[in-house]
Amino acid sequence: MTQIKHVFLLLPLIAVLTQSGWPQSSDLVQVISKPVSRTIELPGEFLPFLTVSLHAKVQSYVDRVLVDRGSVVKEGDLLVQLSAPEIEAQVAEAESKAQAAEADRLQAQAQLAAAQSTYDRMKSAAQTPGAIAGNEMTQVEKQRDAAEALMNSRQQASKAAEAAVRSIRDLQSYLRITAPFNGVVTDRLVHPGALVGPGSGVVLLVLQQISHLRLVVAVPEENVSGIVNGASVSFRVPAWPDRTFSGKVARVSHAVDQKTRTMPVELDVINADGLLSPGMYPSVKWPVHRSAPQLFVLKTSVVTTTERTFVVRDQNGKAEWVDVKKGSIEGDLIEVIGNLRPGDFLLRRATDEIREGTSIQKQNR
Repeated sequence: MTQIKHVFLLLPLIAVLTQSGWPQSSDLVQVISKPVSRTIELPGEFLPFLTVSLHAKVQSYVDRVLVDRGSVVKEGDLLVQLSAPEIEAQVAEAESKAQAAEADRLQAQAQLAAAQSTYDRMKSAAQTPGAIAGNEMTQVEKQRDAAEALMNSRQQASKAAEAAVRSIRDLQSYLRITAPFNGVVTDRLVHPGALVGPGSGVVLLVLQQISHLRLVVAVPEENVSGIVNGASVSFRVPAWPDRTFSGKVARVSHAVDQKTRTMPVELDVINADGLLSPGMYPSVKWPVHRSAPQLFVLKTSVVTTTERTFVVRDQNGKAEWVDVKKGSIEGDLIEVIGNLRPGDFLLRRATDEIREGTSIQKQNR
């Protein structure tokens, strides 16, 4: 009777050990290798392709504002007309000086022509011996040289006066604020009568090009290897939930932000119908590709503790902890990076209670 009781006491203990401490071959799964090609949802932000804040280059008053917020303009269109009476006075003064300088030049030119004519006649007469005294010939030649020097001086003065007129007229042209490119006026900040100019810091208008937009996407560090220039990427915006838009990868920063561990990537988006606007935050279907197949295991095979992340491998019938890093998730599978090979057998449901060296029961797999 005593022996029979001992048998009954041992049976429950064997059952418990079989379920927990001794993993069976049915608890083993294989490491698989498969290509990674999927899409992930990433937030983006629209920026105008071109944007400029227009300022006044010269001290002046706002005379007229020909556009307002929302105005569609073309390159060269007049946007703001400024007024500066002192510049007009400077132009008139400079033109007067230029006219006087030109008159002096013409007078000097006439004097040079007279001196040259006298010199030519005296030189021709001097060919007859004794007709012209040598001293007289020298005086005429010096007069001709002096007239030529005066002519050159007056000519330089005339050019300087004309340059001054052009310079002031250039300043006058800055009183016309025109559109530097095709776009939309997104902000108007002045009204007629406002004093503007250098040092005031006053912005007249903000002009943006929105027919062509930049879509900036912060791509996580682990996904930058799949960035392909020219690739088409689709996205949606909350304003138009039923529509799918697309853009092309155009510019990659090639630098990872140290705080966010992301790399900014710009897409070119053609916004011909004007449905998209700068400042919108679209949801981008970012394609993820890897150059080589990656290793995947069941999510339940990966153990994460405060100290390490690992899987439990069957190494010749013994449990072996293999450190891994987790990657992307696809359904019940998770990408792992570590000292593993395709076909390795791992525990399906691993825990840190299964210590290294624990026997894994050998059965036909």
